[in-house]
Amino acid sequence: QVQLVESGGGLVQPGGSLRLSCAASKSTFHGYNIGWFRQASGKEREFVAAIRRTDSSTRYADSVKGRFTISRNDPERTAYLQMNSLNADDTAVYYCAASTTILLTTTPSRYAYWGQGTQVTVSS
Repeated sequence: QVQLVESGGGLVQPGGSLRLSCAASKSTFHGYNIGWFRQASGKEREFVAAIRRTDSSTRYADSVKGRFTISRNDPERTAYLQMNSLNADDTAVYYCAASTTILLTTTPSRYAYWGQGTQVTVSS
């Protein structure tokens, strides 16, 4: 079992940037795909981005392509989500999650481990 802790959320103005971090408890972090999801108030949880465990290949939701960048640092057991050009539609609780699927997946149920979430609010 791996425990995940997100940080870096907060209040940012439209057009601003934030970097979220996802710190893992286990040294086997390198063995997990990491995904970022978000859930806005009254909406379902949706996929944002994911990075694969073997080759660090990435996948993004269309709504964040070109604005968000996912990365990972395995020795530090941390994954990141750099978010640029934020807008009000990006307001949500952001969660990181870990999976061991062979291929990257956008389906929340395929991720076995989840963090507690960090709030991102984009507002002027």
